[in-house]
Amino acid sequence: MSNERLSQEEINALLNDDPVEITPMEKDAMGEIGNIAFGSGATALSLLLNKRVKLTTPTVTITTMRQLIKEHPTPCVAAEVAYIKGLQGTNLLLLEIEDAAVIADLMQGGDGSAPKMELEEMEISAIGEAMNQMIGKASTSMSSLFNTRVEIAPPKTRILDLDEAEQIDEALSDNRKIAKISFRLEINKLVDSSLMLIIPLDLGREMAASLLKEEEKPEPAVTPGPDLHEEEGLQPLVGPVKSQEEEAIIQPVQFAPISPSQSPQEKSNLNLLLDVPLQISVELGSTRMRIKEILELGMGSIVELDRLAGEPVDVLVNGKIFARGEVVVIDENFGIKITDIVSPVARINNLQ
Repeated sequence: MSNERLSQEEINALLNDDPVEITPMEKDAMGEIGNIAFGSGATALSLLLNKRVKLTTPTVTITTMRQLIKEHPTPCVAAEVAYIKGLQGTNLLLLEIEDAAVIADLMQGGDGSAPKMELEEMEISAIGEAMNQMIGKASTSMSSLFNTRVEIAPPKTRILDLDEAEQIDEALSDNRKIAKISFRLEINKLVDSSLMLIIPLDLGREMAASLLKEEEKPEPAVTPGPDLHEEEGLQPLVGPVKSQEEEAIIQPVQFAPISPSQSPQEKSNLNLLLDVPLQISVELGSTRMRIKEILELGMGSIVELDRLAGEPVDVLVNGKIFARGEVVVIDENFGIKITDIVSPVARINNLQ
C-alpha cells in the first residue's frame, strides 16, 4: 500500500466535493448563451456548406478537464477562441475528426459521402474557415446579448489531444473546473454527432453574470425635463403636472405645413441624374503583400484579410463606401443583406 498522501484536489474529486458553487440560474444562463450564439453560427455554416445544419438545444455539464480527457482520449479538431474585448479568457470548440472530415470535403466541393479521413493542411484550413464563420456569428450574437461589443482574435484551428489543452490556456489544465456545453450536430444525413464548447468555469460564470445583469435591468423611467418652450415663447408640448402621483396630460403636437423645398426646375435637374448607371461592388477585406509573396501565390493558396470572420462586408458605390451588410445565398447566387447605411456626413467625407 502506498504511503503517498492524496492532494486536496484528489480528495475533492473522490468525495465529489465541488468547492466552486454554481447556481441553477447560472447554469441555465450558460445554456441560453450557447443556444442563441451558436444557433446563429449554425445558420452561417448552413449557408457556407449549402446544406441543412441543425444544432439541438445544448446541455451544460460542470466537470474538470481531467474527466473530459478520460471521456475523449482520442484527438479531435479544436478551434481556439480568445476574447480580446468584452470578455477575458479562452475557450475551445471541439469537433470529432470524422465529422470535421465531412465538413472539409463539403468545403472543397465534394458531396461529403467519401471524405478524406487523414486531415492535412488543406483540409484543416477548410475546416478552420467553417469554424471561423460559426464563431464569428456567435460573437456577434453575444454582443447583442450582453449589450456590449464582444471581439475575438482570429480563431486557430488544429488537431488537438485534450491533455495538451493546458498549453493553450492555464485555465484548461487537467485539475481545473470547466463548463461543457454540448450540442447535437446534424448536417443532412452526413453528420449526426456532437459539437462541444469548452469554457473555463470562471469565464462561463462571467458570461452568465453578464446575461443575467442585462435581463435584470429595469426599463428606463421617463422623467419630464425642463420646459424650454416657455422661454422661447412657444406652447409646451406637455400639460401641467398637478402632483407627483398624477400622470402628465399629453397634448398632440401641432406642426406647421411643410412647403416644398425644391423648385420645379431643381426637381427636373435631379431627374436627369436618376438614369445614370453606377458601379456597385462588395469588398470582403484587403491586405498588403510584397511582390515576392504575390508571385508565390498558386492554386489553393490562402490570403488572410484584415477583417474578422462574421464582420459585415463593405458595399461600395463607384468605389466609395455606401453601406455594410452580410453575405447571403439566394437561389445558388451570392447576395448582400444590407445591415447598415453609412451616414450622409460620412458619405460626403468619402467623396472628398
